[in-house]
Amino acid sequence: MKATDFTPVANPQPVATAQSRRHISIGLPASSRAGERRFPLTPEGASLLVEKGLILKMEEGAGAPIHYSDNAYMRAGVKVGTRQEALECDIVIHLAQLPADDIRRMRRGAMLLSLLDRCHRTKEDVAALLERNIMSIALDLIEDHYGNTPFSDILSEIDGRAAIAIASALLADAVHGKGILLGGVAGVVPCETTVIGSGICACAAARAAAGAGASVKIFDNDIYRLRESTRDLGHWAIGSAMHPRVLKSALRSADIIVVTQMTDQPVFDTEDVADMKKGVIIFDLTDNCGKAFPSLPTIDLAEASATDAAKTAGGRCCYVNAGCAVPRTAAMALSNTFLTLFNDITSCDGVINALKLLPGMQKAALTFMGKTVNPHIAAIAGTRSRDINLFLSLS
Repeated sequence: MKATDFTPVANPQPVATAQSRRHISIGLPASSRAGERRFPLTPEGASLLVEKGLILKMEEGAGAPIHYSDNAYMRAGVKVGTRQEALECDIVIHLAQLPADDIRRMRRGAMLLSLLDRCHRTKEDVAALLERNIMSIALDLIEDHYGNTPFSDILSEIDGRAAIAIASALLADAVHGKGILLGGVAGVVPCETTVIGSGICACAAARAAAGAGASVKIFDNDIYRLRESTRDLGHWAIGSAMHPRVLKSALRSADIIVVTQMTDQPVFDTEDVADMKKGVIIFDLTDNCGKAFPSLPTIDLAEASATDAAKTAGGRCCYVNAGCAVPRTAAMALSNTFLTLFNDITSCDGVINALKLLPGMQKAALTFMGKTVNPHIAAIAGTRSRDINLFLSLS
């Protein structure tokens, strides 16, 4: 056969192609609220997000409150730089409410993930969110596919356990406390712990107290939830409805009192406080910032250590924000929860699509497209709350 008998035939070869897809950037500025020591991500958690293709930018020194160096984050693939670089990202995570000055430095239309933080929201902060068209999302209101609130639940569990750990240390202080253990010693009557509520936070506090040897009484007017909680806790937890005489007796003999979030939130007046033991340790773990005990001075553990506060209180006081006293534990727990959240966001291909496709995020939205879409935030701003679905259908 002659060489000229061959006819050239095109032989197409596969060529590697890739769709250009903009990577989402996440900003991690240092907490600007005085004393707020919690941080959203550990280096390990940040590394897993970087592996998923997300770009993380952190303000220099932001991880110091949870005792991680900038080098630890850089080894995880995080870009460490200025506060401005962190604020200019597509998504900014700042657990406390971000100040108005910082909000105005964010990219217009970006997403801000923070806690609802009812006690520290101001009209100026909300106005800045609306001015910059920031998509503000309250982490503790986000629901998963099953209707659970993972961020709120994990922080509540930390609050409950931290409260008992702090109370145990304060009672064991031989100088400023009573110099006693919660219990577990043969022949010695254990301390009494009274827990108001029967949710996740209340059960965490009850377990921690019982584990340290204290006797536990738990109160709630929601009988079905109370039954479920006491069945889960075991025979060592004494459950009761909030009958005035029974509750008053429990408050009078308690060494530790923990009030947690309830549908019908109780308030304890001056007379109730006067009947309590001298040196009783009181925690308000609700979102009312100590208003469960209006007659007592409030000690915010985000701004002071419990030991230092005990030295200056000079009597009974009410501790709030117990979880802020264990910021590294909070960071580890939050890192796990953020991994799930960002898996959902990246699968939706963008933050706007995430709001459209994830009903649990829609319920947590505070502001969107320059409008308030949450009743509480609308009340602070002095405006009317709008339905976010109306705006999502137009975007």
